[in-house]
Amino acid sequence: MASRHLSRSIVMQSLYEWDFYGKKPGALEKIVEKNIKEFGPGLENTEFVWKLIKEVVEHLPQIDKIIGKAAPEWPIEQITIIDRNVLRIGLYELLYENKEEVPPKVAINEAIELAKTFGGENSGKFVNGVLGTVYKELEKPKTKD
Repeated sequence: MASRHLSRSIVMQSLYEWDFYGKKPGALEKIVEKNIKEFGPGLENTEFVWKLIKEVVEHLPQIDKIIGKAAPEWPIEQITIIDRNVLRIGLYELLYENKEEVPPKVAINEAIELAKTFGGENSGKFVNGVLGTVYKELEKPKTKD
C-alpha cells in the first residue's frame, strides 16, 4: 500500500473513532498515535497523517456545510460515520490541498477507494456523487453579477 494511501486510511480510521466517541477535545491526538502504531508500523513518515488530521479538523465547519449543500437529502448526522469522514478527507484535499501535490481527480479517487474499502455497499457511489458535485461546481467559470 502506497504510503499516502496508508496515511489517508489512518486519518479516516482516526476521524471515525473520534467522531464515534463524540469528538472529545484532546482525544484525537491519542487516537492518531494509537492508530499509527497499530495500522502503520512500516510508515516511514507520519507528517502527512498529522497534517491531514490537523487541516481536516481546522476546516470541519466549512467542510460539513459543503457536504450539506452537496447532499441536501442526507443531513450530516444521517450519513454513516465512515462515509462522513471519507467525505471530509476528500473535500479537504479537493478544496484546500495544493493542486499540484494532490490533483482533484486523485483526491476524488482516493476518497472513493477509502469508501469502497471501509464503507458499505453503496459508499463508493455516494462519495463519488458528492465529490463529483462539488468538483463540477469548482470547474464552473466564475461569473460576475
